[in-house]
This record gives sequence, C-alpha cells and structure tokens, in this order.
Amino acid sequence: MPPRNYHHPDVEEIAIARVLFALSEPLRLNMVKMLAEQGEVDSIDLGPDLPRSTLTHHTSLLRESGVVFVRAEGRKCMIKLRGEDLNARFPGLLGTVLTGYESDDGDRGEANI
Repeated sequence: MPPRNYHHPDVEEIAIARVLFALSEPLRLNMVKMLAEQGEVDSIDLGPDLPRSTLTHHTSLLRESGVVFVRAEGRKCMIKLRGEDLNARFPGLLGTVLTGYESDDGDRGEANI
C-alpha cells in the first residue's frame, strides 16, 4: 500500500476565516488543546470514543484549515499542531484562543449573556 499524501496549505495560504471556523467547534478546539499539551499524537487518541468517520472529518477540517499537520506512520495517522506556522501567520492567535478556552472551562454548558 503506497503512503498517504495529505495536502497541507502553505503558511501564506492559511486563511484566518478557516482557522477561526476550525477552532469554533468545541470538539476540534479540545483536540487542538490536547495537541498543544501533548505534541504529536496518533489521531485515534484525539477521540477514542468517536466513530472513525467523525474523527476523520474533524481532523481533515483541522488539516485543510492549516491548524494541524498530518502524516502517515504505518497504519497510524500522526497529527501535530502547526503552532509555529500559525504564530508566523497570525501572531498570538492560537495562544489567545487556547487561553480563552482554558478560562472558559468552568463555564461549559452555561449561557454567557
């Protein structure tokens, strides 16, 4: 079986609207937080309880938006955060989003008016 080749946008092709959309979904935001804390992980570790199709959808969206880098390693699909690329393109964005997400952890499920 030939190795899988994944398309990743070049740094200058990463669009703010696509990044913000990718980070707007709580499941994907949690995946990004996990990658920021743990570094490169097997995709299955990002959502062990998720159906494979759901996991593939979310990781593909993160890859296509330029948030993560995906590579095949045997039967594994390894994923890492493109933190340096995102910071080069949008300085401070990822850190701000993750900091806001962490400070929001206690408010999950409550309406913020």
